[in-house]
Amino acid sequence: MFSMRLLSWLAATTFAGGLVDASPSLQSRSTASNADSSVTLLYQNNLNSTDDINHVGAILLDAMPQTAAAGACKALGESLLPKSTLQAHHDDFLHALSYNAYAGRALPVQLYYIAGGIVAVAEGLGDLSFKSFLSKQTKLPVLCTQSSNENQPGNARATTQNQISISSAGNTFIGFRNQKSFRFLGIPFADKPERFQYSKASTATGKTIQATSYGSECTQVGGGSEDCLFINIQTPYIPKAGSKSHLRPVMFWIYGGGFTGGSGSDPGSDGGNLASREDIVVVNVNYRLSTLGFLAIPGTDIKGNYGISDQIAGLEWTIENIAQFGGDPNRITINGESAGAGSVRTLLGSPQAIGKYQGAIAMSNLGGGVDLGLSGNYATTYTSYLTIDASYARAGDAIFEGVNCNTGSIQEKISCLKKAPAADVVALTTAAAFVVQDGYYVNTAELDVSNKNGSAAFVPVIFGTVANDGASFSTYPTTPVTSEVAGIQAALQISQSNAQSIIDSGLFPYYDTGNVTLDSFNVSQRVATDNQFRCVDQATVYAGTKSGAFKSAYAYQMQRSSNGYDPNSLGGPPASPGYPNGNPNLPYFRLHGSDMPWIFGNLGTLRDANDLYSIQLESGYFAEFIKSGQPNPSQLYLRVRDYTKTLQAIQKTGPWDAVKNDHGPMRLLDYPSIAADFQDLPQCAFLNYSINYFLQ
Repeated sequence: MFSMRLLSWLAATTFAGGLVDASPSLQSRSTASNADSSVTLLYQNNLNSTDDINHVGAILLDAMPQTAAAGACKALGESLLPKSTLQAHHDDFLHALSYNAYAGRALPVQLYYIAGGIVAVAEGLGDLSFKSFLSKQTKLPVLCTQSSNENQPGNARATTQNQISISSAGNTFIGFRNQKSFRFLGIPFADKPERFQYSKASTATGKTIQATSYGSECTQVGGGSEDCLFINIQTPYIPKAGSKSHLRPVMFWIYGGGFTGGSGSDPGSDGGNLASREDIVVVNVNYRLSTLGFLAIPGTDIKGNYGISDQIAGLEWTIENIAQFGGDPNRITINGESAGAGSVRTLLGSPQAIGKYQGAIAMSNLGGGVDLGLSGNYATTYTSYLTIDASYARAGDAIFEGVNCNTGSIQEKISCLKKAPAADVVALTTAAAFVVQDGYYVNTAELDVSNKNGSAAFVPVIFGTVANDGASFSTYPTTPVTSEVAGIQAALQISQSNAQSIIDSGLFPYYDTGNVTLDSFNVSQRVATDNQFRCVDQATVYAGTKSGAFKSAYAYQMQRSSNGYDPNSLGGPPASPGYPNGNPNLPYFRLHGSDMPWIFGNLGTLRDANDLYSIQLESGYFAEFIKSGQPNPSQLYLRVRDYTKTLQAIQKTGPWDAVKNDHGPMRLLDYPSIAADFQDLPQCAFLNYSINYFLQ
């Protein structure tokens, strides 16, 4: 029965025909499609994978007569959602359907066809009510069961029951759904690239593309193929064919891996959880790597940045096609970590990319390193782009020699290199893995953040780091050291005098645990974090704010993380009573790359409750930035979605404010997160990367 409160709402509401645009009935077919209705996957995702078994989802279809509802569900391999399921999971469905109204996709009082009757949801009344059918010709949206309960990338499989086809740009794409999203995998966005030539848009037309499994990763040590330019899409919503209604914001993810490794099919960056919880579309792109992606040779037409051209080609494909997958081509945020963040920085200044996205996030971008007696280090070229001549001087001759292509004219050498097995080229100890000033994709020596209306994209940005990024790029001594200066010298590969200058500065305190090797490494990793990550990124957002180069800028440091790039085998926090998987309240190094679970919601093992709550909070920050260009979700949104822990944290500590001046602010991300000034400003000045670095 309907509640008395809901009856009063119904009495005041006129239902003229349908509550949503009417749609013809769906017909049974071997593979379901969006020909007659949009298809929305409803799932109340709390990002705790161990709890997924206690939740069920549903599929929402457009309004149609009651006589068509059961057939429409059957065409998807499903049936009308039973009343008993709604009752057993009352809160999940109440919040999912209330959000549907909050987002403007349903009326404040909305009826839905279910098995044997109707369910009504009234915005703000906190209840589901049930009634027998109205007139069979009354058009109402439909709730179907959702029987694809595979909850992880590794167990998601396409079957005849869960596949769905859509059409875009003259092709048909067959994808599938799991518990949390519709998945379209291994979509070719460009033709197979010729070696050392820029990617070209896919010429496929009239094709049926089985987008149910990943395409090959780009050639790298350990495998891959040169035929690798694929995109993967995770989406909560597929619009009716031809419709542009209710399109979701898009995150375009660019993976890291030092420009020598990585893949858009990495399960750590799978977008299913983020798409499900935050109602956005996630796109993951492959791009060419190492020498095959970045070799540049002076005086020839081999000018490098092939991997950058692939990223831009992927963006262009996304703009052209993503609406058919539920994404808004006018609300795209590029996001990347490590080399992906370096790519984002590059795209922020690339004339070929500007205008193709509306926001940018750079997670642990590298840069700096010209200090402590060094002319540069691994990080330097991520922010200061080499000329073609300089790039070739570092790697060119060694590459030709490494594959026995070092005789004859330069054109003969190139012809030989083009024929060399791809696996042999990327296996060389020397690689051309540098973004270069090619004059087309990159035409400045660095991103210009010191001039408004200069060459940088005028979009909102987020830049940030993990607290101990540099621990992944410092060398833990293989044999114990007996002094702090020896430990710093070994860890940073610098001279004794420069190591001593760090100690003499008094800016990098030595915390004595009795283990000199560990304690000196702790000093070293802080220096490395500053001079390879923190200082440059903070100076970037400050300069872009002061000059007006960026529309707005936000900064963060991640205080809680898990796993990450760990060449020194440092490990995570030790276990302690009550924390069998490690106690994150004890000291540990927050390593490079350990931030990704907090953005994608893909942490497999929770160490404590705050791991989960911080993931919910931080993924919400980033998703809101993708939606609106600023990272603070509204409190009403959080209430409607029942994201209680996130709401409580935001109420307690306030908003994440944009950078305003040379002190910040920035956000220290944990549960809850807190506002803070920029970190290590005196240390950065000592390392010659002051907060004014880009304004000098």
